[in-house]
Amino acid sequence: MQHTVLVTGANRGVGLALAEQYHKAGWRVIGACRESSDDLQVVADKVIDRIDVTQADSVATLAKALDGETLDLLINNAGLLQDESLGSLDFDSIRTQMEINAYAPLRVCEALLPHLKSGSKIANITSRMGSIADNDSGGRYGYRASKAALNAFGKSLAMDLKPQGIAVAQLHPGYVKTRMVNFGGVISPEEAAAGIVARIDALTLDNTGGFWHSNGEELPW
Repeated sequence: MQHTVLVTGANRGVGLALAEQYHKAGWRVIGACRESSDDLQVVADKVIDRIDVTQADSVATLAKALDGETLDLLINNAGLLQDESLGSLDFDSIRTQMEINAYAPLRVCEALLPHLKSGSKIANITSRMGSIADNDSGGRYGYRASKAALNAFGKSLAMDLKPQGIAVAQLHPGYVKTRMVNFGGVISPEEAAAGIVARIDALTLDNTGGFWHSNGEELPW
């Protein structure tokens, strides 16, 4: 029986690499994004574009487009990184990152719950920058806070969904060569995606709620 995965922000970067990995593995791939790409069209069985995960009506459109679909895996990948420094804080920027990085995955999870079943999994693509214990350099107020909030949401989701047989993980892809960091990372999107897939494969109800690096390292909260 063919498994189905839905990836948000699937048109490029880590999201596209994840879509490609699951396509190669024989999964049915559904890509959700604001704007599709030629590369995504090649690997996705279904593309749902013009989706703004920060907007309730748009997420409702996504859920409606999945009518009749059951998801074995939901990957909340869409994200935004912006920079703020103390003394010149941009609270609109911080608010936008909270909307995209934290509130949107929670909104998507709740809206798509009817499409999940016992044995399904949710992977929230977070960042080790959301770790409070690991913060030894400061800055990045919006990104750090939004990813910390996502980690908290993911942990609560794991506890609430465990009785339904649904496991949840918070996964840091690593420092990846994507547009988000002006391609200044140290690993490729393909390497990051391979690690994420391995962590998802290892996710069970026994370890649900954890926070891991794609290389398998368990990260501190």
